[in-house]
Amino acid sequence: MTAERQEQATPDTWMYPPEGGWTFDQVKDLDLPFDWDLVDGNIVVRGMTALWHDLVRDGLYHRLRSVRRDPFAVNVERCVLIDENNVQKPDVAVYDKRGLDVFTAECVPVEQLALAVEVVSPGSRQDDRVRKPAMFAAARVPHYWRVERGEDGLPVVYEFWYHHDAGVYAPSPEGAVHRGKLATEVPFPVTIDLHSLVEL
Repeated sequence: MTAERQEQATPDTWMYPPEGGWTFDQVKDLDLPFDWDLVDGNIVVRGMTALWHDLVRDGLYHRLRSVRRDPFAVNVERCVLIDENNVQKPDVAVYDKRGLDVFTAECVPVEQLALAVEVVSPGSRQDDRVRKPAMFAAARVPHYWRVERGEDGLPVVYEFWYHHDAGVYAPSPEGAVHRGKLATEVPFPVTIDLHSLVEL
């Protein structure tokens, strides 16, 4: 049973990773009744999200996709292969599509990720504020947006750029906190009315 468990994760064994942790190849075909990330070889359950979260996520995706420029593509919850034991699904991912086969690619290689966007939920605060930006920065992803729900219920976007000397994210020098309107030039020029993201 141990040898089988280490060979491939199943719905009965996914919670018992082998000593070195699961790899993406061992878990990618799992059929589980929930969404998940792979963190240090462990399957981590992704919680349910509220309507606010999904409206903001989908709105950002559509705005980014409508103005994207080659060679970039935009996707929602696209898995990003950081290494064989770590696979993340940012709420919105902007990536360089060159060399990717749309028919066979399972994940975006982290070196092609240009921007990771995470919309914070009550159950993901520590992940979105601490663990995920640290992981993406360690992989040298150029840009990270953390989207919080403001006291007025409107989205607030915190824009971070990778600091090459420090090896961590630093607030964008062009304006780190966006309220009401998001305007940035990276990874391509985009202006977004943040109020419109929560309009039903």
